[in-house]
Formats: sequence, C-alpha cells, structure tokens
Amino acid sequence: MTSMEKKERNWIPASFFPVSPLILVPEALGEFSVYLRQNKEFVLYARSGEKFTAEQRVKLFESGVGEVFVQTVEKPGFDKYVEDNLGGILTDESLPMQERSRLFYEATANVVRDAFNDKLPPRLMEEKFVRIESMVRQSMDFLKDERALKAIGPFISHDYKTYTHSLHVFVYALSLLACFDVPEEEHFEYGLGAMLHDIGKTRIPLKVLNKRGALTQEERSLVETHSVQGVALCAGLDISQRTFNCILFHHERMDGTGYPSGIGGMDIPLAVKCITIADVFDALTSNRPYAPAMRAYDALILMRHEMAGAFDMSVYKRFIEMLSGSSLI
Repeated sequence: MTSMEKKERNWIPASFFPVSPLILVPEALGEFSVYLRQNKEFVLYARSGEKFTAEQRVKLFESGVGEVFVQTVEKPGFDKYVEDNLGGILTDESLPMQERSRLFYEATANVVRDAFNDKLPPRLMEEKFVRIESMVRQSMDFLKDERALKAIGPFISHDYKTYTHSLHVFVYALSLLACFDVPEEEHFEYGLGAMLHDIGKTRIPLKVLNKRGALTQEERSLVETHSVQGVALCAGLDISQRTFNCILFHHERMDGTGYPSGIGGMDIPLAVKCITIADVFDALTSNRPYAPAMRAYDALILMRHEMAGAFDMSVYKRFIEMLSGSSLI
C-alpha cells in the first residue's frame, strides 16, 4: 500500500468520528446514527433510535469491519449512550482492553467535569451526583481487573485539573484498595469517596487554586477548608459515613499533623490512606500552576524522604508494587 493509499484510508472528515462496532450494545437504543465508510463515502447503516441487534454486531465483525462512524453533531447522544451502557461495555471481553480503557476514561471524565465545573444549587448537585454514582458503580468490576490500570495509564493526563485529578485518584485508589482484604460491599463507598474527595474545591476561588506563586497564609487556610466544604456540599446526598470520611480526612497524616482534624495512625481508615497516597502522587506527577510535573519515580522518592510522617508506609510500599506491576514506573 502506497503512502497516498494509506492517507486516503485513514482520512476522516471532521464531521465524523470512528468507534469500534463492538461497543454497540445489542438491544440498546442510541440517539445517534451509525455509518459505514465505503472509500470516501459514508453510508447510513443504522438510524438514530434503532436497536442495534446482536446479529448486526456479529455480521460486522465477521465482515472485518474494524470501525463504524458517528456524526460529530451527534456526539452528545453517543456520549450518553456510552455513559448509560458503560458497565456492560467495560466487562465485554470481546472489546480490546485498550478500547475499553479509553471509553472508561473519556466517559467518566465527561461526567466528573460536569459536576466540578459548575457551582450548582442543591437540586442540580443531586442530579450530577446520581451520574457520578452510576459511573463509579459501573466501573468497579473493570478496575478490579489487574490489566485495567496498565491500560488506563496512557490516557492519564499530566495537566492538572480538579476533575481529571479526581478521576485519577479514583483509579489509583481503587486499584490500590483491591490489593487489600476489604469487604466487597465497601468498595463502592470508598470509590465514591475517592471520586468526590476534592469536590469542596468547587467552592474555592479559581484565582487561589490556579495561583502561580506561593500562597499567602490566608490563601492556604482558605484552600484547607475544601475538605470540610466538600462534606457540607454533599450533606444532603445519600452518602455513607465511609464516603464522607474519604472527603473529610484525605489530608490527614499518619503523624497527626494533617487537617482538618489532626487525627493520625490507626484512626485514619485504610481507604483514606489509599486515597491520600493517590492524591499526592497524582498531584506531583501533574503540571500545576506553581510546579511542573515530576517523573513517577522522582515523585515516589520525594513522598518517601521529604514527606516523612505523612503516609502509612505499608500502604505506600503496596502502592509502589502496584505501579511497578502495571509498568507505570
């Protein structure tokens, strides 16, 4: 195949985007049409609102169709479809792990961004919470797969944003928690806490959060209210005490010098210890307004030697083992 033929084969106009036909869940309605590409023409295959059948899916696969196309203007409908059917997509072993990881990251980031970008009244906050809760619940089994963290790694952005940071902490913390003997029914509560741990930062002025220089003592004190503000923001939601603990205590330290309560040692729940390590690691390996991203290895060294007293070292060592096993360091 010549370079020109390859270019023509890979050419996709901006009005369409490709997706794997394997993510088209049989019998699920989608508010988007599906197109096939024949040379440079896009031919309608299934209309918006039609149920995509298992037979169609098999036929496309057997015909060697590696991708189908959706119009860019219908992306909101496609995103909602993925969000509604994420659990089934993530556990579908016929779909490559890398494709499932991409869909997980994109769909979850969309939901968390919507919740974190708006200063919402209580009624709308509850609507956003329901979506976050659904995403956490649908992705639990996927994140228990030892292959998942390695596959998600390439999609992790190193440009710090509160919503992507919360997603990364959720991924790291839940993968780490799976290394311990934690009751199955508690994983969801802790996962929700990891996802919401920084929700209180939506109540901190952006000019403070994004300040390039050192914070004043007054600004630092304001930022340190975000864990308490997070609990207050979620007070009217159907959240367990375990989830609230994750939001409230994720800046506590083993030596008792953290905030807001100054608890330490065994008083800090195991899941909170996991979230704390994931929180600091992701922050250090991301580009923040006041500091460039560090390499994973350098961040871990800093956490070990310059933040002595902050972490449970048994959890820290398990975190290193987890990252190493997933080829992330």
